[in-house]
Amino acid sequence: MNPLIENILNEPQAYYYVSEIQRILKQESQKRKEFYEKITPNDKVEFINGEIIFQSPVKLKHNRATLLLVKVLDTFVYKLKAGLVGFEKLLISLTRNDYEPDICYFSQEKAKKFKPNQMQFPAPDFVVEILSSSTENIDRIIKFKDYAAHGIAEYWIIDPENQTIEQYILKNGVYQLFLKSNNGEIESVVIKGFRIPIQAIFNEKINMETLDKIIRY
Repeated sequence: MNPLIENILNEPQAYYYVSEIQRILKQESQKRKEFYEKITPNDKVEFINGEIIFQSPVKLKHNRATLLLVKVLDTFVYKLKAGLVGFEKLLISLTRNDYEPDICYFSQEKAKKFKPNQMQFPAPDFVVEILSSSTENIDRIIKFKDYAAHGIAEYWIIDPENQTIEQYILKNGVYQLFLKSNNGEIESVVIKGFRIPIQAIFNEKINMETLDKIIRY
């Protein structure tokens, strides 16, 4: 049994707690419905634990790291016809929350079911979040738990300030740190064959060299 549930059941007021949780979740569900009705393709916004979170503009180094990784990842996936890469404003709707990951990947099996005008998507197979001061706690705590709970098999957290990357792999429902580094190479477990120098995410020249190798692959 989940320890949190066990703790609640051990309380004399267990029925009260459950009733209160149900009441709050019902209110949250209505607020989420309103969120869907109001958002537009121009919004950069997420729905997290009952709150609508608007994303602030990012620093240039954040933007560049996102773009450089998307370039090599999307080219690799497109060339091998291995699925679909989404970035920035693709809305991922999970059980309770809605996120717009910096980068995500869907297997070919999932991607072939998508429609051109689709605006909400299921849990991807692979997610990347680029850290910023305003989102780090969400990326490292809330999303970390939620992505794992929804079976997202691989999660990369990139720190553009220190030019480091953390690679987490899902094992028995929990993310385990597989790699943390600012040099050498990183190889995806989910996207078979995708292996790049870590500095290709931060260095334009290395990125172009990596992209050229992928094109000639």
